[in-house]
Amino acid sequence: MTDGRLKIKSAFITSDNINNIISEYLSGEIDLLSIDIDGNDIHVFNAINVIRPRVVIIEYNGKFPPPISVAQRYNPDYRWSGSDYSGASLEAITKIASRKGYSLVGCNVVGVNAFFVRDDLLTDRFHAPYTAENHYQPTRYFLWQTFPADSGHRPDWGPYDNLSS
Repeated sequence: MTDGRLKIKSAFITSDNINNIISEYLSGEIDLLSIDIDGNDIHVFNAINVIRPRVVIIEYNGKFPPPISVAQRYNPDYRWSGSDYSGASLEAITKIASRKGYSLVGCNVVGVNAFFVRDDLLTDRFHAPYTAENHYQPTRYFLWQTFPADSGHRPDWGPYDNLSS
């Protein structure tokens, strides 16, 4: 992006193609990476190695409070069905982020987005400890004005993989 202009690409993202797609436009350090693909978010995040974002925002499944560490089984063809079978627990994402050099600094109050900052950029501006237990917010779809008070996703329990270790 030497011309400084916004580039848009339509693509179905998998953990196998994400680095090729990103490297068409970017490499190295970037300011912000947001991952919200309703399913394979943790697997795609784990696969990314061509950029080093300062901040990562990633969707998590708030139905699983810490210390539950589970992730939706990887399926490169997965498409969200509208149920609550989606993504990974905050604990599981925090473990992957930690291995990649990021710390959890907060979650949004609706309980769907987690915010991670690269460890070399942490300052006293963030509330420690940087754990899922400290920052977890349960899913609160009723706080979104676009959803009625009784909204939510229909329950669906699997398959999830246990990522406790």
